[in-house]
Amino acid sequence: MSFLAHIQECNVFAEERFRPFLVEGRQVGWIRPEMALRLAAFRGVFDVENDQISLSLGLQTPETRSRAVGLAMQALAEQGVIPPLRNEFYPVVSAWGAPELLRIDRAAVHALGILAVGVHLNGYVGHGPDQKLWIARRAKDKAVAPGKLDHLVAGGQPVDLGLMENLIKECAEEADMSAVLAKTARACSAVRYRFENEQGLRNDLIFCYDLECPDSFLPRNTDGEVESFELWPIARVRETILNSRDFKFNVPLVMIDFMIRHGQITPENEPDYLKLIEGLRRIP
Repeated sequence: MSFLAHIQECNVFAEERFRPFLVEGRQVGWIRPEMALRLAAFRGVFDVENDQISLSLGLQTPETRSRAVGLAMQALAEQGVIPPLRNEFYPVVSAWGAPELLRIDRAAVHALGILAVGVHLNGYVGHGPDQKLWIARRAKDKAVAPGKLDHLVAGGQPVDLGLMENLIKECAEEADMSAVLAKTARACSAVRYRFENEQGLRNDLIFCYDLECPDSFLPRNTDGEVESFELWPIARVRETILNSRDFKFNVPLVMIDFMIRHGQITPENEPDYLKLIEGLRRIP
């Protein structure tokens, strides 16, 4: 399996299979026709047309929209149409940095195809051919990618937290990392992709952080989401990505980006070098 194949698998999306989802005339997501039929039952909340789905114009504030959509999503969860609600909320925006139009439960994000933001941390030791990366193995009871390999730390971006605040929180929960060390992480890149899944559309933006870990650092999971940690030579990371699907689906993309930036993947050793760079950030 090539590096490029991992990127391509995370970008399988046919727009003609979805309808745009609009709030205040601004597109915020993508919805399948079968989900649109479900939403049509919630009159006064969703206006369902043949070519688009909009929130009712009568819902004029983020608070009223959030309440109305929240009740609709609760009903759909009780019907088994979407997964059980998680009481963790994501902002609904037309683009990163745009005003929050409402907030919805994380369980409904894919059904509405809204932008979901996350933070991923590359925890590394050393440089050059002897560089190593901390690799986590996800707990077997995780809802997504149980038992798969993962980054040292990664998590979704909820409302009411800044990116660095969220990263520090995730570092404490997933790796027992001190805030002092976590604050030394550097924001260094972003990865963008979208692909269809059984719930609807994953429409994701990942902010990538690098952290050079001291030799004395030993991660320890505290929230039960990680089974174990190992410090891998970069060559093993590379070969595992090329020869397996052992990593959670989006992790190879962030690690490919890391290896490009750290000179592990170069124009000399990777014929798809330019396609990799383009593919990691192809969606505006």
